[in-house]
Amino acid sequence: MSGTFLRLACTAAVAAQTVLAPVPCVAAPNPQRPVSQLLTDLQQLYRQTEQAAESYNATAEKLKRQRAEVSRLEGELTRARLALQAGRTDAGRLARQQYQGSTELGSYVRVLLAPDPQHALDEGHVIGELARERARTVDRLTAAEKRQDTLARAARKALDTQLTLADQQRRQRDDVQGRLGDVERLLASLTPDQLAAIARLEQQGVTEAQERLTTAGPLSDNRPASPAGTRAVRYALDQLGKPYRWGAQGPNAYDCSGLTSQAWSHAGTPIPRTSQEQWARLKKVPLNGLRPGDLVIYFPEATHVAMYVGAGRVVQAPRPGGRVTVSPLASLPVLGAVRPDAQAP
Repeated sequence: MSGTFLRLACTAAVAAQTVLAPVPCVAAPNPQRPVSQLLTDLQQLYRQTEQAAESYNATAEKLKRQRAEVSRLEGELTRARLALQAGRTDAGRLARQQYQGSTELGSYVRVLLAPDPQHALDEGHVIGELARERARTVDRLTAAEKRQDTLARAARKALDTQLTLADQQRRQRDDVQGRLGDVERLLASLTPDQLAAIARLEQQGVTEAQERLTTAGPLSDNRPASPAGTRAVRYALDQLGKPYRWGAQGPNAYDCSGLTSQAWSHAGTPIPRTSQEQWARLKKVPLNGLRPGDLVIYFPEATHVAMYVGAGRVVQAPRPGGRVTVSPLASLPVLGAVRPDAQAP
């Protein structure tokens, strides 16, 4: 984690104003409560909030794809209905022709009685071709009816799925807002001395974790970034100081995976939107093989992500109330790392 809780106490309320109603101040916590427990509680609340936010982001991506699928099916259904209408028009025309010619002699009898049998045979060939065209028209009409029915069922099902996803997204939004409210209430309940003590304890933990990481020797600065990685890092660093906001993908605010996905998109390599999908779908690399532009994934559930910039540091949108910043790589519990442009030399 980066920054101090003292600063977060002032900025978190501003960051949450877009989604939360003002919360009343609550009484200060029990003065006997240890600072370490307060820090643990805050870290747990931030982690739960980010988990909920990433679930919201994943559903938002599914909803976006589903809306596109509904639009595609509606377009196909419209075209199928037009084709069916044209087929019915053709079928009606053929039915009228058949009715009008129903008193004519059969083609075999006409050949026998014709003064010019060859001409009659040629005429019979034309009649046969007309019959085959009628059969093809009927087949097209039957296929068009089946396709319309199939597309209509698919469109209804896709729309039902879209409505389900939209409802799920609303519930997840409410979950995020509720967890942000928990963070706000806890921060509002702390005294300045408690906030300062929490900040010192947090910084001490980050320093110790970073020392353990570097002492073990897994990091190396001998690997230069790929051209795309350089562009991604440059984009991410250009966002320094912009606020964290859950669900945001820029240009004025970001959440953790919003920052990394936008950075790589601007580098010409689109990647999944959420940290969990980035962890699941991108190529994993060892920490001792990191190069600038790689993504570092945090927590066992892969609910936070940052971008490696070299020298054991990452750029990240840290958490509610924070701003895009450069932090030690070990500022949070590391799960692993992935490389968006795995095919680059």
